[in-house]
Amino acid sequence: MTVSPIALRRKTERKPHQTAQYWRKCQIEELFALPFLDLVYKAAEIHRQHFNPQEIQLSTLLSIKTGGCPEDCEYCPQSAHYNTGLEKSRMMDVEEIVEKAKIAKARGASRFCMGAAWRGPKPKDVATVSEIIKEVKGLGLETCGTFGMLEDGMAEDLKQAGLDYYNHNLDTDPDRYNDIIHTRRHEDRMDTLGKVRGAGLKVCCGGIVGMNETRPQRAGLIASLANLDPQPESVPINQLVKVEGTPLADAEDLDWTEFVRTIAVARIAMPRSYVRLSAGRSNMPEAMQAMCFLAGANSIFYGDKLLTTENPEEDGDRLLMHKLDLYPLRFETENEYQAAQTQAETAQQRIRVDG
Repeated sequence: MTVSPIALRRKTERKPHQTAQYWRKCQIEELFALPFLDLVYKAAEIHRQHFNPQEIQLSTLLSIKTGGCPEDCEYCPQSAHYNTGLEKSRMMDVEEIVEKAKIAKARGASRFCMGAAWRGPKPKDVATVSEIIKEVKGLGLETCGTFGMLEDGMAEDLKQAGLDYYNHNLDTDPDRYNDIIHTRRHEDRMDTLGKVRGAGLKVCCGGIVGMNETRPQRAGLIASLANLDPQPESVPINQLVKVEGTPLADAEDLDWTEFVRTIAVARIAMPRSYVRLSAGRSNMPEAMQAMCFLAGANSIFYGDKLLTTENPEEDGDRLLMHKLDLYPLRFETENEYQAAQTQAETAQQRIRVDG
């Protein structure tokens, strides 16, 4: 179902990103323990101090190289260690990636995120993705990459190519990290994040909940994110998408209120970060998503795929934003947005014909 988008307004000026304060894990646990509505109210107040609560940052995520990853992350269908029915594919052509980026921009995305299933890129891979980044950046989009662990000099090369953000999630509580991933250490993640910051790139860093962790372990994840200095500009909070063939396929479902609590605590602990409602959103009822926005989420992935798992239909997202009187960053008028939608549909039809 296609709906008329709401009137869209000019992006408000963003306040400078704050330097992190230190959060003890017990302080984060105390936030989680607040009465649910009190916690959401507190998070909503803090959110309004730093952001326009009606604005939602839209990102589109594209897997430019899928499957065959040598890491053994127990949540990931792209791992070569598990039989999930996902076939390994080569890297997409530059032209195809750029066409996808054009469509994403026309449909409202302000950031185009690209992921490749590597433990870490080789120098030749960095050269290839640098070419892609230059082309996407030339469209007027923010660019984000998630390519795994970086060697010395790679972050600088990506920065020079025009990359704005580098995504490298901490995934879970540091004390639990190697219960979930056995082919790398938490310290490896921190090392790459240090390289990213040292190169002057912005950081997109979050984690996954619903992996049979306890509430104190969720608190450990949020504390580790909040204590990055400076704090991440973007914080994706993912709800586990259970995929047959992965070790976490039978994980216990996380109660929806606990997920909303996690969003609220992330907002309080990282008041100036974009908190992104990420993976798992296709399984979230509209009312649950609305509670997440109230609790401080102000960014979503927009498009039909999150690397390899399903994401809500774009029409459904526009309908929900219309119901909640939310609007994406970037557009000034409804007419401008409608014209962009028409352009996107024409480009999509061209891809189908050419393909």
